[in-house]
Amino acid sequence: MNSPPTPHDAGRLPLHESAAAGRLPDHQVMDRPTLAWIADQRPGGPGARPRLPHPATPLVPDPSWFARPETATSLHGVLHGARVAVLVQFLAVGLGPDRVLALAAAAACHDCRRHDDRTDPGHGARAAHWLTQHPTCLSSAFGHVPGPEAVTAVALHDVPHHAFTADQRAAYHRHRTAVDVLKAADALDRYRLPATRWWPDLHLLRLQVPAWAPLLAHDLVIRTEQARLDGASDTHALHLALRALRPE
Repeated sequence: MNSPPTPHDAGRLPLHESAAAGRLPDHQVMDRPTLAWIADQRPGGPGARPRLPHPATPLVPDPSWFARPETATSLHGVLHGARVAVLVQFLAVGLGPDRVLALAAAAACHDCRRHDDRTDPGHGARAAHWLTQHPTCLSSAFGHVPGPEAVTAVALHDVPHHAFTADQRAAYHRHRTAVDVLKAADALDRYRLPATRWWPDLHLLRLQVPAWAPLLAHDLVIRTEQARLDGASDTHALHLALRALRPE
């Protein structure tokens, strides 16, 4: 069981206040005031509670897979990867079950080679390389080894379409659906970020996102991050959220 985040230091600004002041640290860990602020900014306001469209397989990356220990507990760490893996399973309409789970397994690790919580150019390519070098880790943990389709999605998830090189454009056209699904799932988990200007802009996506998805993604952030702040492990926090949001 991983250790819960360190309680918020009263002498340090909450993340959402640090973001407003332009003083975010390189490594950003969720705190209670910021999570309360995120909850208050719920898309659409208070109202109906979303439900999962169907059951999802929890895929939680191991903290040891991350490039640096401090990134595993950060806003781009284990819980982020686990939520994106869940969202992939809801958005990957039309792919067979094995392809969906292989893509979700890769999605769980899409930020595992990050150095910090800033832009960190090239972290997608580094994560894709890590996936190809550690198939046993993925197979043992998840029962699926990402193939070229899923690896390509990870490699391109942090590159805007307009910035693709010729080789990246060719790879995108070969694996368009997987890339678009991962980009959309990753974007939907941006509700964890401490400024609304960084929250999802669905107009920038090339995948049509269901109307229920933003609210579900927001609630996944709130439920998992709250559970972790209360002392749950990453895995238990995800299970608690999925249980609370499961289809009736």
